[in-house]
Parts: sequence; C-alpha cells; structure tokens
Amino acid sequence: MGQARTTISPSHLTYAWDSCHRCLWLQYNHSVQPPVTMPLIGDLADMQERYFIGAKASDMHPDLPEGKVHSHGGWVISKNIIVDGKDSGFFLRGKYDLLLEFADGTFGIVDCKLQKNDYDKSVFYAPQLESYAFALENPQKDEPKKISLTGLYTWSLNKASGNLKVGFGYHVNNSWYPAERNPIALQERLSNLIRMVQGQCPPSKDNCEQCKYVDARREVLGNG
Repeated sequence: MGQARTTISPSHLTYAWDSCHRCLWLQYNHSVQPPVTMPLIGDLADMQERYFIGAKASDMHPDLPEGKVHSHGGWVISKNIIVDGKDSGFFLRGKYDLLLEFADGTFGIVDCKLQKNDYDKSVFYAPQLESYAFALENPQKDEPKKISLTGLYTWSLNKASGNLKVGFGYHVNNSWYPAERNPIALQERLSNLIRMVQGQCPPSKDNCEQCKYVDARREVLGNG
C-alpha cells in the first residue's frame, strides 16, 4: 500500500468531504483513490483562466474592486494546521485559478467554473475558497498576503454561433458570486477531516458507487 499523506487538497473540503469518508480515509492513509479523468473540462477551464491573464478586474465583472489579475494557477502551501491545540502535522497544498491584486494592496481568490446553467454555488465552495485564503495568509515559506475577497467566476452555456467560413463557437453568460469569509468554519472542517483520517476506517457512505464496485468485484473474484 502507499504511504500516508499529510497534505490536504482544498478540493477535498467540498465534494470529497460530502461523499464517502471511507474512500477519503483510504486515499489519505494508503494512497488508494479511484481514477478520475476530465480531459475536456480541464482544457476548457484552463482556457477560461488563461483568457484573463493580465486583465483588469473590471474586465471580468463590474462588481469586482479596482485591480488586476496578478497570477494564474499558482500553488499554495500553508503552515501546519492546529487541531485541539496541537500541531496535526497536516497542511494545505493546492493550486488556485486566479489571484487578483487590488488597488488597496490586498488580494482576491477567484475560482473559475464552467456550468451548464447559471446558478450560485459559492456557499458549497466556500471551504475550498477559504482554504486558499488561509494558505496565502498563513504560508509555509512565502510572505503572507492579505485576502480581502473570495468568490466564484462562472461561465454558463448560452448558445452556439458561427459558420463554416469563420468556424463555430459557444457564447457563454458570465457571473460573479462572492463568498463570505469564514475562517472558523474552515477550521472546523479541517479539524473534522483530520480527526477522521487519523481514526479508524469509517463505514462506507450509502450508495457510494466506488465502494459498491469494490464489493461487487470481491463477490465475484474474492480477494484476487
């Protein structure tokens, strides 16, 4: 089996945490994780983020404060996380989509999303956004950055356009959904995750497709 990990991915604080804790426990303790491939989504997301490199914040949305896009796809590593008054040995490590630099010297974290329909999911993604903010304000090595804003920047499909001469493309709607900063909620989510992965293997979540597959496979093949 693989080695236990001490890095917490910001994305694990949303979908992974809300999914099966047994799968998450196996991933952190034994590096066992199901293969995930999203080649088209990854390419489209990268295209969305790169489109705004060097842009003004107002080029993205009029509701954003005065500033500019500082960087794209930067890695963040936080200092170790304290749980129950002790150093847990775990730390956050992840890659943000866009970092904005505002005129007042503060920064903003923007997570870019491509969606079929336009709707606000900032509450769901708040722990992930807050984790980037924590890592930038409490870095393992780099100089801290003051984060004054976090949120989701979404493109949602509108219509197709074009012709054979000029080519075809998709028009999208754009929306900005700010997320409320909540360091206390992040600390609670991180503490719960760390306590879970440091404890005994939890039961499978009802209807976990990965666990159902493994159990069905074992019924047919045994432990082979």
